[in-house]
Amino acid sequence: MNALILTTDPELKLKLQQLCATLSPPVELVRDMPGMLRLDPVAITAPDLIFFDARGDQREVIAALERTSVRHPEAIIVLLVPERTPDLLIAAMRLGVREVASFPLDLEELSLSVERIYQKRAEHRRDQGKVLSLVSSKGGCGVTFIAVNLAAALASLAHKKTLLIDLNLQYGDAALFISDAKSPVTLTDICAQIHRLDTQLLDSSVIGVAPNFDLIAAASDPDPEDRIQPNHIAALLAVAKRRYDFVLLDIGRQVNAVSIRALDGSDLIFPVLQQSIPFIRSGQRMLDMFSTLGYRKDTIRHLLNRYDDSAAVTQADLERGLGHRIAYQIPNNFTIASESINQGEPALNLARGSALAKSFGKIVQSLTQTPTPSSSSLIRRLFTRGTSLTH
Repeated sequence: MNALILTTDPELKLKLQQLCATLSPPVELVRDMPGMLRLDPVAITAPDLIFFDARGDQREVIAALERTSVRHPEAIIVLLVPERTPDLLIAAMRLGVREVASFPLDLEELSLSVERIYQKRAEHRRDQGKVLSLVSSKGGCGVTFIAVNLAAALASLAHKKTLLIDLNLQYGDAALFISDAKSPVTLTDICAQIHRLDTQLLDSSVIGVAPNFDLIAAASDPDPEDRIQPNHIAALLAVAKRRYDFVLLDIGRQVNAVSIRALDGSDLIFPVLQQSIPFIRSGQRMLDMFSTLGYRKDTIRHLLNRYDDSAAVTQADLERGLGHRIAYQIPNNFTIASESINQGEPALNLARGSALAKSFGKIVQSLTQTPTPSSSSLIRRLFTRGTSLTH
């Protein structure tokens, strides 16, 4: 768990930093940059917990508290108040604040509150869906093909309710890979109604691709960035995780405030590579960026697309250059991949026994902790063409 401290009091900030360091496990602090207003610093990564110093003019404090809750809808706010005035407490309750501590602070009591928050958050996250982000280490590496086929495999093989969100703001075409249906609602339309987003509105905004598989189409306008904001993505993910077992994000190559907020909310990040020297260089830069943003190494799963064991640049070369292992391989099969894209059908539907289809089955088994099926397993019985999902 990580925390953002919103205060202009250096002594209070030091005390809270010391408190976070002494907790078990320690709470990591989110770095921030100065914002336009006194209590509006810009967090580098999305916080799980916010300590909010509510001393000062009450109207300014309530306005800043509201901006903070909108900007970080998934964060738990601990309100630090000089006195428990009715107006402040009512405003805080309306904004979802449930933890309040009064000055002078009892640090022992505050540490117990944080430990309770940690336990509640851990239980809450176990009940929510997982967010998987697929990002391109370099242009043209096949991220959308992988995102679409992995979503289809999760839905059909593991029977997991899966949502794919096309977050490629300028060149998103995931819908063309998987469906003939033209969505009347795009990501831009959803963000325009973000203040009223709930599971019912979400259900009415998706393309139903197949049983258990829905898709939110990319923005149709050529320059949607001013209408899709980071806090919109945070709010969308908060609702989607309550509705789906897996939420996949096709982020593409772009690095901006929206994509960073999406990565902040991800349980796992899949940089997609190919076997060439430029991908090693681009992959190194991406890992450096992830380190700067504070993402843990164990959440990063490199995925090698169009794998060829006879290529001049080997998987071992990639791993040495990156200093990071390759978690998954998608074998090179241009014929099946091209047919899948042109027909708008997942590779599993077109060639169940192919190495390409099997590779997605192996990723699904890893993500869902499904054991490798035996010859008498249900999955093997479903595929009666004499092939299984595993090598």
